[in-house]
Amino acid sequence: MIVRAAGTDDIPALAAIAERSYRAAFACILEEPALQDRNASFFAERFASSWEHMLVAVSHEKPAGFLLMTDGHIDMLFMDPAASGRGGGERLLKEAEVRGARTLECFRDNHGARRFYERHGWRVEREYDREFAGRSRSFVLYAKG
Repeated sequence: MIVRAAGTDDIPALAAIAERSYRAAFACILEEPALQDRNASFFAERFASSWEHMLVAVSHEKPAGFLLMTDGHIDMLFMDPAASGRGGGERLLKEAEVRGARTLECFRDNHGARRFYERHGWRVEREYDREFAGRSRSFVLYAKG
């Protein structure tokens, strides 16, 4: 799997990956209406203004995952569930670190993501609650370095 910068042509594929990955990762954390609101159209709109801050993991010439980072903060790292476990997430994370990633936020109860980040040397800075999708949710802020 290789990692490259995203382009505008990638937006539809990345939005579809985001929808699938979001649903798979957060089905036990968020209610159905919150999951439905984060569909491919939602992500495509978000990515239209942020694609320049995205990296793409590519497998067999097709996007398999992505990372969105602004100002040293990883906003999103999602792998297509069908491509999970093949090293793409690790490559995206390492490239983000090379490019200055210092922090990221994760749902407190997203245990798989937390194991992944901690395995790669990220450490919990603090836990807190904040509003997300209409309710107070518990999050963890991670830092590297």
